[in-house]
Amino acid sequence: MQMNTTSLETPVGPLSITEDSGAIVSVGWTWEGESQSLLLDQAVEQLKAYFAKELSAFDLPLSVSGSKFQQDVCTEMLKIPLGETRTYGDIAKALNCAAQPVGNACGGNPIPVIIPCHRVMGAGGRLTGFSGLGGVDTKVALLIHEGAAGLLI
Repeated sequence: MQMNTTSLETPVGPLSITEDSGAIVSVGWTWEGESQSLLLDQAVEQLKAYFAKELSAFDLPLSVSGSKFQQDVCTEMLKIPLGETRTYGDIAKALNCAAQPVGNACGGNPIPVIIPCHRVMGAGGRLTGFSGLGGVDTKVALLIHEGAAGLLI
């Protein structure tokens, strides 16, 4: 199967979604145009519903490229409910590892927003970086959108 990409405008900028072999493999802050596939149509509809506050959890097949550790960190991030956050330390504890590699893996998340790396904070709930367009401002916007803004005060 060939990789297909589509794009949509969102409150945090344009997002491009790429699928390969029946799974979403990346989300990026670019406009790549539109390609049709049932899975990409589902992803667009779910992202629209998320930004309309009509969806609290995505239900899409995902394929995370990278090491087993990267995949494990992404699996842990997927467990964080909408409106909640976890720290790098929380994820490190769940994976029985140090927090710094967790931070690196979060920064390398190939499917942001859908895999909610924006819900991961520094020690004590401290606001940390974000690899998406707009950096920390985009992270804050996503957390406010999800009702987690009280966690930032």
